[in-house]
Formats: sequence, C-alpha cells, structure tokens
Amino acid sequence: MKMNHALLILAGALLLGGCSSTTVSYGDATATETVTVDYGSSDLQAIADKMADSLLASPAASEITAGGRPVMFMDSIRNKTSEHIDTEAITDTLRTRLLRSGKFRFVDMSKVAAVRQQLEYQQGSGMVDPAAMVRLGKQTGARYMVYGNLSSIVKDNGKVKDVYYQMTMNLMDLQSGELEWADQKEIRKQAKTSTFGW
Repeated sequence: MKMNHALLILAGALLLGGCSSTTVSYGDATATETVTVDYGSSDLQAIADKMADSLLASPAASEITAGGRPVMFMDSIRNKTSEHIDTEAITDTLRTRLLRSGKFRFVDMSKVAAVRQQLEYQQGSGMVDPAAMVRLGKQTGARYMVYGNLSSIVKDNGKVKDVYYQMTMNLMDLQSGELEWADQKEIRKQAKTSTFGW
C-alpha cells in the first residue's frame, strides 16, 4: 500500500514537472528592463533621448536651423563593445526623434544603391513615362553628418559583473569639416551573484 502511494506521488510529481504553460502579455515599452546587464531596450531609449534632446537644445542647432531645415545624414554608429548590438536601432530612433522635431531633413545613405537602381531603371528601361521620370543628378546633398561610437568596459570577478557603456555622438559640417556639436551618454549596470551561505 505504501509502495503504491509512493508511486502515485512520484507519477504526479513527474506529470506536474513535465507540464508547463507559457503566458504572453504586453508590457510597457518604456519601462526599465533589468533582465541582464547586457545592452537592452532601456539603454537604447536613454541614449536616443539624451542625444536628441542635447542636439536640439544646443546653440549649434539654433544657429544651423535659423535659415531653414538643413539636410543631414546619419552615419552608422560604430559598435566598439564586445556584444552584438544592433546599432541601426539607435540611429533609426535618433533620426526619427530629430525628424519629428521639424528642424532637420535627412537623406538616407543606406539606400543609395537601391535608389541608383531605381533611377537607372527609370532612365534606361523605356517603360517609364518621361513626364513622370525622376531625373538623375537632382537629389539633395547633405550639409551635415551625425555619427558616433558605442563602447563598453566590462569587469567581472565572479561575484559582481559591472558593465559601463559610453555613447559619443558628433555633428560635423561637411563643408568646413568642423564639429558643430558633440555629447556623451554614460550607462553603468551591475549584476551581483549570491551564493547560499554568503
């Protein structure tokens, strides 16, 4: 009888242990996420917000936008960390914030090859109405370039992992080569590992 009871408890435990369920829910996209010390969505938002606010509030922005909306292009941000980080998400978020301000216009240099292919098709295929054709050499050139670097320093002694991120952004006048604006955003994250008995 005791043996049957023990087997029944064991079978129940195995069944409960083998059954799992997953619940999916929406979260607040702006809430701070602290799952790991790795670069995450909160870091992206903090960097993009700081850089956009800093550039928009700078004397350089006031000066270069006094006569209208200057054309800029955003170069790819260099990932100098040891992590695989999608830096395109930072450039996209920052460019979107700056465009929403209504102070700047952007050209998208990442699409030059696709644009060239479309223009060559329009010019050479004979399939596009000449009245509706976009003419080669009529694109607007950028006057300013925004670019930056994301770097990190990682320290780990087995008990504490400390990650320091530094984002540096610059605005360059392409005509003069002068830096009009620069700023940095720093983020430090720590994870502590606790062991029983400590």
